[in-house]
Amino acid sequence: MNDNIVKRNELLAQKVIKGLESRNMTGYYAASKEEALKKALEIIPEGASVTMGGARSAYEIGLVDAIKAGNYRFIDRENAETPEEKRKAMLEGYDADFFLSSANAMTDDGVLVNIDGNSNRVSMIAQGPKKVLFIVGMNKVTSDIDSAMKRARNVAAPINAQRFGLSTPCSKLGTCMNCKSPDTICCQFLITRFSRHTDRIHVILVNDDLGF
Repeated sequence: MNDNIVKRNELLAQKVIKGLESRNMTGYYAASKEEALKKALEIIPEGASVTMGGARSAYEIGLVDAIKAGNYRFIDRENAETPEEKRKAMLEGYDADFFLSSANAMTDDGVLVNIDGNSNRVSMIAQGPKKVLFIVGMNKVTSDIDSAMKRARNVAAPINAQRFGLSTPCSKLGTCMNCKSPDTICCQFLITRFSRHTDRIHVILVNDDLGF
């Protein structure tokens, strides 16, 4: 990565971290995926129960593999063989010690924006698991909530719709059409601007392009 981009990311991350602190959330900056993984494993103690939503960024830094291979209790809905087992795993996840997530976008003053289809992810971010750990690439940081919403709807949503093979307008046109398609993944919008619970929400900002 270009040295000027690295320096810009370092400076911007410090602004984001101050914004998070003002919102009773904790932020960290990792100069690489490897550093992000190390920091995440420092935050999650061995023996903790861990679950997650569809956080590609957590996979990309190697965190999911590390949790599965380590001394943790991973609640994995993807291993469910029936809809009933999947629902049971999802409900069990609400009482987990840690929920792993990313953000569809966030502002440079620390507001997190997420859009969800089934809504298990945004509901767990809002309430449930004891702690939430976000892995966020610097590519997801925007200047304000309006820009963050536009990024979530016009970048993250079309890519995820294509990834899941959905027949939404955005998957065909590459941009949000504000649809009401049966396949829409833009069902619930969550803006996290403050946490009442100290030490619950942690955000690792990574000097890399992660997720969608």
